[in-house]
Amino acid sequence: ALLNDMAKHAGLPWDLILGAELAKHYKPDPEAYLTSVSLLGLKPSEVMMCAAHRSDLEGARACGLQTGFIHRPNEFGPSRQGDTAKPGDFDVVSESITDLASKLGA
Repeated sequence: ALLNDMAKHAGLPWDLILGAELAKHYKPDPEAYLTSVSLLGLKPSEVMMCAAHRSDLEGARACGLQTGFIHRPNEFGPSRQGDTAKPGDFDVVSESITDLASKLGA
C-alpha cells in the first residue's frame, strides 16, 4: 500500500508495483525474485532486475534474471560510497535510471 500511495501522490505512471512483500520472502531468498516473475507470467530470462546493490543483482542473476546496475554514488551520503560496477559485471551497467533506459533502447 505504501508503494501504491507513493506512486499515486508522486504522479508516477507505473502500471504495476511488485516487491518482496508479495512473496513474503526477502532478498536474497530466490522466492523474493521468482514470485514477481511468476506473477507477471514470464520466465526469469524475460525479466530484468534493476538495482543499485550488487548483492541484490547477484541474487537475481542466480535465479536466471537479467541484471541492470544503476550507480547511485550519493546513496549513503558524503561519508560512504555506494556500490560500483564496471561494464561486464552485469547485463547492463548504467550511471542513472535514464542512462539505463537509454541503454535498453527506451
